Amino acid sequence: MPTIVILVVLGFLVSILASLWTEVLWFDSVGYEGVFVTELTTKILLFVVGFVLTAGVVASSLVIGYRTRPIYAPVTPQQQNLDQYREAIEPLRRAAMFAIPGLLGLLAGTGAAGQWETYLLWRNGVPFGSKDAQFHLDLSFFVFTLPWIQFVLGFLTMVLVMATLAAAFTHYVYGGLQIQARAERTSRAARTHLAILVAVLVLIRAATYWFDRYALATKDSPLLTGIRYTDAHAVLPTKAILAVAALMTVGLFIASIWTRSWRLPIVGVALLVITSIVVGSIYPAVYQRFKVRPSEKSLEQPYIDRNIKATRAAYGIANVDTQNYTATTEATSGQLRNDAETIPGIRLVDPIVVSPTFKQLQSVKSYYAFPDALDVDRYNINGKVKDTVVAVRELDLNGLPQNQRNWLNDHTVYTHGFGVVAAYGNQRGADGQPVFYEQNIPQMGPLGEFEPRIYFGEQASTYSIVGGAAGSRAREFDYPDSSIAGQKNNTYTGKGGVPLSSFLRKSAYALKYRELNFLLSDAVNDKSRLLDHRSPTERVQRVAPWLTLDGNPYPAVVDGRVQWIVDGYTTTADYPYSRLTEIDSATSDSTTATSQSVRPIGTGQVNYIRNSVKATVDAYDGSVKLYSWDDKDPLLKAWSKAFKNTVLPMSAISGSLMSHLRYPEDLFKVQRTMLTRYHVTDADSFYGAGDFWQVPEDSAQEANVVQPPYYLTLKMPDQSGPRFSLTTTFKPIGDRQVLSGFLAVDADAGSTTGQRSSDYGTLRLLTLPKDSQVRGPGQVQNDISSSNLTSPAFGPSLTLSQFLNNARQQGSRVTLGNLLTLPVGGGLLYVQPIYVSANSASAYPLSRATVVAFGDKLAWSDTLDGALDGLFGGNSGASAGDSGTTPTTPPTGTGTTPPTTPAPADAKALAKALADIQAAYAAGQKALKAGDFAAYGAAQKQLADAIARAVAAAPKGGSVTVTPTPSPSTTTPSPSTTTPAPSGTSTP
Repeated sequence: MPTIVILVVLGFLVSILASLWTEVLWFDSVGYEGVFVTELTTKILLFVVGFVLTAGVVASSLVIGYRTRPIYAPVTPQQQNLDQYREAIEPLRRAAMFAIPGLLGLLAGTGAAGQWETYLLWRNGVPFGSKDAQFHLDLSFFVFTLPWIQFVLGFLTMVLVMATLAAAFTHYVYGGLQIQARAERTSRAARTHLAILVAVLVLIRAATYWFDRYALATKDSPLLTGIRYTDAHAVLPTKAILAVAALMTVGLFIASIWTRSWRLPIVGVALLVITSIVVGSIYPAVYQRFKVRPSEKSLEQPYIDRNIKATRAAYGIANVDTQNYTATTEATSGQLRNDAETIPGIRLVDPIVVSPTFKQLQSVKSYYAFPDALDVDRYNINGKVKDTVVAVRELDLNGLPQNQRNWLNDHTVYTHGFGVVAAYGNQRGADGQPVFYEQNIPQMGPLGEFEPRIYFGEQASTYSIVGGAAGSRAREFDYPDSSIAGQKNNTYTGKGGVPLSSFLRKSAYALKYRELNFLLSDAVNDKSRLLDHRSPTERVQRVAPWLTLDGNPYPAVVDGRVQWIVDGYTTTADYPYSRLTEIDSATSDSTTATSQSVRPIGTGQVNYIRNSVKATVDAYDGSVKLYSWDDKDPLLKAWSKAFKNTVLPMSAISGSLMSHLRYPEDLFKVQRTMLTRYHVTDADSFYGAGDFWQVPEDSAQEANVVQPPYYLTLKMPDQSGPRFSLTTTFKPIGDRQVLSGFLAVDADAGSTTGQRSSDYGTLRLLTLPKDSQVRGPGQVQNDISSSNLTSPAFGPSLTLSQFLNNARQQGSRVTLGNLLTLPVGGGLLYVQPIYVSANSASAYPLSRATVVAFGDKLAWSDTLDGALDGLFGGNSGASAGDSGTTPTTPPTGTGTTPPTTPAPADAKALAKALADIQAAYAAGQKALKAGDFAAYGAAQKQLADAIARAVAAAPKGGSVTVTPTPSPSTTTPSPSTTTPAPSGTSTP
């Protein structure tokens, strides 16, 4: 039996050591071993201090209580009854003297270790540079110092309570304390011991009363967070009184050592309790009821004003550019002429809806997948910055046939995804599909050469073993091709992961993952590397545990690599007088309610938030970089002191990366939540709450959830041109569905020059008059669902509501896309794409109609151009340009737009171009039938070049119709592309 116990203990210890060593190896592989060391040593330090302090004080109480016991136990019936307990305890006494303090010490030490972040902030705190209005202390005291003091006082209180109970129990068992005795109830030694312990406990309580005064700065109430009138005039003085009363009680306990009586200490404790009830609870309540409530509005005015200023500063909304916007509701001809630049940038592709479409048209194989919520980014295509809906093609092991699922395939063969898919945000194909410009396997498109393999992503498996192929044999599946094997294999050559270069390392990971194949499989050799912790958010969280991370990382092609971009926030709930909010509810919306890939950023309350860090994770080698984004943030400064050399300066951000950074969604969600109240800056108006707002519900969803914010390229009234922005709307609190406000933030961080945009992060708020009748999203959505308007594109007999109902009744599913709001034409324009899909598991949504609304008018068509023409009488003054239905370009994404004024006909050049078109088309068909994707891609490039030459050689009039080869990743042929051609020419 002892041998079995020893083996179990050894196995447990070996398992712990293996887990610890693999952690060290992982942090070393990403270059952040200092983070692991700092966190671990801090936890160990706090654990040891907590353990030693708790165990030492409790053990001393037990030892002192035993050693100072009466030589002869008092002869009383009570003590005679205790004899049997003393006899039972005696054999276990020595063990109990160690076991009880040890167990309590373990519990206390574990709790102390959990406060490592509080400790590091206290040790590394820096000044905020501003003082609070009540105590005139630097704000750093409340954020960095006070939480640590409160923890220490609470910890000491717990230790002293346990020590007092241990002492009282020991003295009672061995006769030093007699509860039922009529004579002297305690021996001198017991009285001295207990008096000192309780005196110190009450002294700690006095300090707690004193520091509770400062904690009122973050006290939450329905009206505000922070000190209110009653707190300032009734609670603060009583806390000071209680602290003095506690100090007096300490003196009474010390005096009892010599007075030999507990009477005065007991009276002191009773008076302290009564005082705490009367002065600490009853008096403030009476004061609030009879002094404050009758004149609450005027008395609370300075405290409300303090709360407004602190809240707006803490959430970064102090400098919101607020404009009154009297929106017109009349749609007239030419009304959009001044906003002609904005209209072509309207994003019609809903990233929340089109994921199944991306999967059907671009996943290629069932084991490739896209997230259920895609991302919006910007790319420079042919010299113009285009809003793009983008996703990476990740590997999904659940898509493999079940008979191919085994350890070898799951962890050594199917190791990575492949490629990036990007579609124009403001274009749709003739059949309603997205217009892809970066697509297919192998990768084709204008983004240039980059590493397409995705080893680290949101859907990556737990771990993969890569590299180390025996001889020249590649083991990892790369992508399907037309070879005899039907696939191309690859061997990982990156520097990511942990090298499995020794038997001990393999053994450690075998223990960690409970997998013997680490030691037995020939797929694992000394050149192999283990990739684990592969999610971008997990990797960033591990190297920066002090950050709160945005719930929606997004990919970008940066300097020839796919980089995951993760926004990191520094937060606290200890900023004085700033409104507390539940961060999970503030960042929840219809997207987080329906998507698995976008999540609220965490739980708990905060009242300060900064987007202090931009982080990247390389999708190929998993390298993590942290860049300082708000170097004025005191919390970032404190954490940078604690974890030295982990955060790079902003100057280290490359121009290519800077052009893809954007204003983060979750920060914007928190800010819009606070602006529902704190757009009101007058204290009297704030108290009345008559102008409070709320974020409209997403009426396109069945659940009772609010609208998400939308990335859009738009021009606000005071801007000279359209900007990439993040937007949201507001409506009044209650049932009225009119629009009360529109908020946009400049979301474009900078350009390829590497300079941060001076307008980035500027919040612009349009406030509509309180009597405004501008319809809000809820009303517009209701109008769309019940509209009896017809559209020339769908015939004179089909209304919009009939179109929706018919689609639903004919076995199809109708999905309402994002309802976008844009301040154009002096009013508010709403745009919503409507998607239709078959009601089957493999169906995917296609954009079939676009609805627009302005004021009290609504129109719809198959294109945005048509809908705007219907809304503004066919002469809107602005053309949607490429925002309507766009002919599908050749699969390479390099289709050419016909010139406005064609060059004169060149018969010879045109004939040559048409012949080349015919040859390229035939070559593409042949390659497609053979499954040779490389040859197919080359043929498509030749086809695109020939079409461009035909367009250049064609005069005005006539047309040449060219039908490109269907993309190998689609299930339906691409629509025809029509280009001008001389009259009478034939078409291939």
